[in-house]
This record gives sequence, structure tokens and C-alpha cells, in this order.
Amino acid sequence: MKTILLFSLLCSITVYAQTDSVYLWPKNVPGESKPKSAPVPNTLDDGSIRVVEVTNPFIAVFTPAEYNRNGKAIMICPGGGYARLAVHKEGYAVAQWLSGLGYTAFVLQYRVPDKRDGALQDMERAMKLVRSNAKKYRINPNKIGAIGFSAGAHVVARAGMIEKEFVYPKQDNADTVSFRPNVMMIIYPGYLDAGPDRSLTPELKVSDKTVDTFIFQAMDDGIVQSSFALAQALRNAKANVELHLVPVGGHGFGMYPGNKAAETWPGLLEAWLREHL
Repeated sequence: MKTILLFSLLCSITVYAQTDSVYLWPKNVPGESKPKSAPVPNTLDDGSIRVVEVTNPFIAVFTPAEYNRNGKAIMICPGGGYARLAVHKEGYAVAQWLSGLGYTAFVLQYRVPDKRDGALQDMERAMKLVRSNAKKYRINPNKIGAIGFSAGAHVVARAGMIEKEFVYPKQDNADTVSFRPNVMMIIYPGYLDAGPDRSLTPELKVSDKTVDTFIFQAMDDGIVQSSFALAQALRNAKANVELHLVPVGGHGFGMYPGNKAAETWPGLLEAWLREHL
């Protein structure tokens, strides 16, 4: 794996305690028509950063303090409707929080805009790289969860429940290990209710072997049916699922203070992770 310095516009390393960045594709990025280049950022009025184009996907690594390390890892998939990535709100801020709890956190910058299958390939490759390098990261290869927000939650759900791997040309020995997360954390998801009568999207296959799943969403979110569809399908299959709904919060609240939903889910998830990962 090739180590790079994450470009400064995206995030202050001092603030977020990032320890490494790793490109996913040592060869050509599969299916990508544009040459590899740095992510294209866009700064919002509140000072947060969104990335509006990624052609060379990578993971940003956040290592916990030595005294706090628990030997477990979590892949983080920011959202953005597949048009952009909310890398601050739903990526680096979450990684900082998780690394503070002892998890080794990885923020995935998958391909955008409008590259859903490319995003899934990036997720699969990222999970394989982390799992195949478990010794390097000092983690248990069977204790790697994935958390996603909005479109990122859809990426996580596909990686966890799509029937077959989205095949790409083998890159190296990392591609011989599993890409499946050991648990899924689905935060205000979208695109999961495309089945008949807004049931679970047909490409997602559930059974009693589906990994333990945590779901959180606000009832006033216009796409809350995604959480209902996923939770109902998992329940029917007798899989282990925990669904949390709060009355208000809207969509895309991340961990920002001042929003009750944003202030509620981290504590619930922290407790859930202690039992399930």
C-alpha cells in the first residue's frame, strides 16, 4: 500500500488525529474514465468541507491512543446522495469520536459523482485492504464493522447484503479475503426501499445469517421508509437488528450539536457496539 499525505483542504490532521492515508487501487481504478487526481473539495458557508469529485479513492486512517486501543476497526462511509461526500460531518468527525473510544477508524472516500457501482467496488476493496492488513493495524480481522450515513449507508448495506461480490480485476493478495463487514451500522439511510410496496431493495438479500445491524433515523426524514424496509426484512429473516427512531431531526444531521437526533445516536451506538462487535 502506498502512503500519501491527505491534502490539507480536506481536514486538519492536528484536529482530527489522522495517522495515514492509503490509496485503494495500485493499478487502474476499475471502470474509471478519468485519470487519477486529487479529490475536488467544496467549502460550505459553515466552513465544512464536501468533496464533489473522487477519481482515485482512498481510506484515511485514524489510530486510537495506545492506552485505549481495543483491537477492533470500523469503516466509515460518508453520505452525499452519490453526488458528493460529506467528509467532515459524516467522516472525520465520526472517526475522531470512534478512535477516542478505542476503535481504529477508516474513512472511505469512494468515487463520486454518480458512480454507485464504483462506490461499491471501492468499499469492497477498502474492506479487503483493512482485513488483509489486520496485523499491521493491530486489529482482529473478524472484528471490522462498517457505518454509513445516507448514501454511505446504502454502500454499507450493499457490501453487507448483496448476494455476490461486485467483481473487479484482482489487484493483489488482499483480494483473496472477505469484503463483508462483521456488523453494519446504518444511519439515516436511503435507497433501501425500492422493492414492491416500498419493501427492501431486491438486490439486498437477508437471512438469519445476516450480520448484526444497528439502524437510526428520524421520523421526519423524508426517506425514513428505507429504515422501515430494512428493519422489517431483517426481522422477518430472524436476523439480529436494532432499530431506533426519534420524532424529529431531519436528514444529514451527523454528530452536530444542537440537533437532538445527532446528540442521541452516538450514545446508543456506543452501547450497541460493546455488545455486538
